[in-house]
Amino acid sequence: MFLALISGGLVGTIFGFVLQRTRFCLTGGFRDMYIAKNNTLFYAFLIAITVQSIGVISLIQLGLVSNPYEDYSLLGAVLGSYIFGIGIVLAGGCATGTWYRAGEGLIGSWIALFFYMLSSASMKFGLLLPLNEKLTSYGVINEDLAGQAGISVWYFVALLAVITAFLIVRDLRKPRRKAVTLPAKYQGIRHYLFEKTYSKYWAGFVIGLIALIAWPASEITGRVGGLGITTPSAHLLAYIVTGDSSLLNWGVFLVLGILLGSFIAAKGSGEFRWRLPNIRTIGKSVIGGILMGVGASWAGGCTIGNGLTATAVMSSKGWIALLVTILGVWSASYFSFVRPNQR
Repeated sequence: MFLALISGGLVGTIFGFVLQRTRFCLTGGFRDMYIAKNNTLFYAFLIAITVQSIGVISLIQLGLVSNPYEDYSLLGAVLGSYIFGIGIVLAGGCATGTWYRAGEGLIGSWIALFFYMLSSASMKFGLLLPLNEKLTSYGVINEDLAGQAGISVWYFVALLAVITAFLIVRDLRKPRRKAVTLPAKYQGIRHYLFEKTYSKYWAGFVIGLIALIAWPASEITGRVGGLGITTPSAHLLAYIVTGDSSLLNWGVFLVLGILLGSFIAAKGSGEFRWRLPNIRTIGKSVIGGILMGVGASWAGGCTIGNGLTATAVMSSKGWIALLVTILGVWSASYFSFVRPNQR
């Protein structure tokens, strides 16, 4: 447990710190693709996937990381990801975003986080386990996309790298207004850690490195896989209820580290404060949290477990889940933002 605490906690703390300081919110990024026609954060997300993919595929083929491919339900991936996409719009953040925003003091995120943990624990260990097992028994296939296609996985990695590079170069060539910056309050390392604004593309690169490090960091504790949020969140709640210390694994310390890292970043930058939402927001947080837990359990992962981690190893589940989650976000955004404005 000590090794899991140090390894998972350290990776999570750094991850939470970077997320908070760079405002890397996937829910907002997916929503902006539809509403504001702004793809910047999505392109940054592709950078993170690409950086991680090159590294982790190399580690797998060198035998330093175990084979991560598993069977999954195609029906569960599609239906669950769509529900999850709707849920994160209502909750105001995806699984990771909810954890790091809770570290900033947002009460609404704490509410969404609790119901996300509750519903995912119920789906994986409790009352809703039969429902989860029933749905995920349909359309079961293996997620090894390259293996199913009978070609080298490096063809997919190269294609991803080329597409990402093309999109980034094209975007950087667009004319931009010079950003207005306020005079610096701090100097030295404090300025760079808690005040300086960083490009989303640099954030994507750093997050890709963190996601890559998570693979061997969790492997040394006996866990196969990189970053993941839903199952560790369910494990944490189950531990709180049962006291079963065997549930305290690398993933649990990862999510607790995200909370701690975000809190440190928010306090250092002066952005931490307790914020109480109104009744409407509380209701949306409850519903959103429940949909997140149910959807991520059916899909076998969230925007991090599927969208960032599984996509990096060229998992068909990961790429299907990422695309369907975006569709879910767009659907919820239409009814939450676009349609009310049209009226």
